[in-house]
Amino acid sequence: MKKLILLLLAGSLLFSCVNTRIIKKVQVQKKPMKGRVIDPNFMDLTVRPADDFFQFVNGIWLKNNPVPADQTRWGSFNILGENNLKQVRTIVVEASKKNNSPDGSNIQKIGNFFLSGMDSARIEELGIKPIQQRLDQIESIKDQADLQNIIAKFHKSGMNVVFDFFGEQDKKNSTMVIPWLYQGGLGLPSKGYYTKEDQRSENIRNEYLDHISKMFVLLGCAAEKSDENAIVVLNIEKKLADISMTRVELRNPKDTYNIMTLSDLDQHSPNFDWQKYFIEIGLSEPEKINVAQPIFFQGISDLLLNFSIDEWKIYLKWHLLNNTASYLNSDFVNQNFAFYGVILSGMEKMQPRWKRCLGATESSLGEALGQLYVEKYFPPQAKSRALEMVDNIKNSFGQRITDLDWMSAETKEKAMEKLESFNVKIGYPDEWEDYSTLEINSDSYLENIFRADKFHFEKDLKEINKPVNRKKWGMTPQTVNAYYNPSLNEIVFPAAILQPPFFDFLADDAVNYGAIGAVIGHEMTHGFDDMGRQFDKNGNMIDWWTKEDEKKFNQRTELLVEQGNNFVSIDTFHVNGKLTLGENIADLGGTVIAFQALENVLKQKPKQPKIDGFTQEQRFFLAWANVWRSNIRPKAQIMRLKTDPHSPADFRGNVPLKNHDGFYKAFNVKTGDKMYIPVEKRARIW
Repeated sequence: MKKLILLLLAGSLLFSCVNTRIIKKVQVQKKPMKGRVIDPNFMDLTVRPADDFFQFVNGIWLKNNPVPADQTRWGSFNILGENNLKQVRTIVVEASKKNNSPDGSNIQKIGNFFLSGMDSARIEELGIKPIQQRLDQIESIKDQADLQNIIAKFHKSGMNVVFDFFGEQDKKNSTMVIPWLYQGGLGLPSKGYYTKEDQRSENIRNEYLDHISKMFVLLGCAAEKSDENAIVVLNIEKKLADISMTRVELRNPKDTYNIMTLSDLDQHSPNFDWQKYFIEIGLSEPEKINVAQPIFFQGISDLLLNFSIDEWKIYLKWHLLNNTASYLNSDFVNQNFAFYGVILSGMEKMQPRWKRCLGATESSLGEALGQLYVEKYFPPQAKSRALEMVDNIKNSFGQRITDLDWMSAETKEKAMEKLESFNVKIGYPDEWEDYSTLEINSDSYLENIFRADKFHFEKDLKEINKPVNRKKWGMTPQTVNAYYNPSLNEIVFPAAILQPPFFDFLADDAVNYGAIGAVIGHEMTHGFDDMGRQFDKNGNMIDWWTKEDEKKFNQRTELLVEQGNNFVSIDTFHVNGKLTLGENIADLGGTVIAFQALENVLKQKPKQPKIDGFTQEQRFFLAWANVWRSNIRPKAQIMRLKTDPHSPADFRGNVPLKNHDGFYKAFNVKTGDKMYIPVEKRARIW
């Protein structure tokens, strides 16, 4: 879902993880203390906190918790996610057994969707029949008009090929939803997989060719023809990659805002009949269109004619296969996993069918499941305590802004206006998504996927050229994550993340402020990171900074870019300081703001005794590093370093604290310690 991708690029907690490390001279782990958010038995006390804080806090846990065979990473997020998955599974299984549920009810739809996915015998029996009609449509293409019509039909059914289309807010008029055209059409994770000439990239492209060929063989093509088809696909995708923006370039919101009329678009990309496209998808009068990457759409105009109709048919067949492989019979599922699971991510074992089916059910009926999840598993006490913390952290952020020595009074005033205008969403939506027009039955798993995809496309289409629905959520309540949306100027915390180790309404203040408090601060800071700061209090992309303040801000953030670029994550692979800048700013800001809030709270209470030998200030930082404990497979780590705007977990556990004066004081960090950064090299932003 491109809209969710944009949301996460704008600012989310979504995480990368730490590379697997060998830990020497560790103590024998005792039985974990049940219910402890910070468990001393997980710490490696042979490591000084002033040398490697992440390892000090998590070393024993990392050693004793390797990545499970069916996972690419394993840590706090994953463990909580697995627990939520089991809770959601209970809901889904119950729904699938309620034969007396009213036809058309959410429970009936959830049950039927899940059952259709679990009916492996039926899926094997059907083979490629669920995609045969679409294969026939592709085969019937005779000329450019047919080709472009099929592209539109596929988009209308919720399957983007060649490029992406969706409705999203107008960046300069945040009250309205407008149509967006966005680069796409690739089968590998990003542009760099096609353009880099190093040996690893070349090996992956060769493996990708082999994978495409094997998928065509499963479709019924001869081996030699399948090899030829794979080359055609890669050639087209290489050309699409050449005209695509990089992940770093996509982070600048100004560069992806290019408003055109339909007439402008026709002149800009003349070989594509845009008027017919919009009529076919159901938007006959698009008014103004955001062409996010003009060079890409100019390039598509040429590519349409540079490849033959037969070559485009091969490309479309591949992307139909690639989009549906997970829902077809076991031969397709296994081959799809062999490349994307094993080759790209290093997984050893496929997840069990129930997990895969549950993921698809959540993707299609997310808020229907979320409503049942909240009723059963989300205590009201968690929401009220979280709201209290949000208020405290917002106040501490205000203090930080007021006390800044580098920002002018003019910009401070507007920053405070934006902070006060934050919309806070916690737990679950006030209004649930209406699935009444979505038909779900148990006849075919893939048909249910198709119907759900079309339902979501048509629902989004109806919102275009209309006022923004500010009550909508970009994540479901059962998602272990959080986000900031700059166009809505809102911070959102789904119910699922308001649980240990992130949040425990019975735990001490230090733990909660170091974990969920820093997460809240993280999302607030996204409103003022290198991307979020370009939007005003109403969510409009407007320059509200003075030029001098902008210059000072960039000088400070450049220190984080440098720290990222110098961080070796695995082998010779470094963190990309530019790609991860927004998340690194948010991590630093989140810890600074939440620590300020904790200090404010502690001033109002009697001095707190030490717990397990640690002060409240120390426990704040323990909680932060504890959140990021995680192991990850090397292949998955390398892929994330190329594509993920979030830094690896050991970076997130250590580097923000290296720039945090409160950490230096709490753990007596001094010159010569590995966690020490000279004062002039510390990033001091918020």
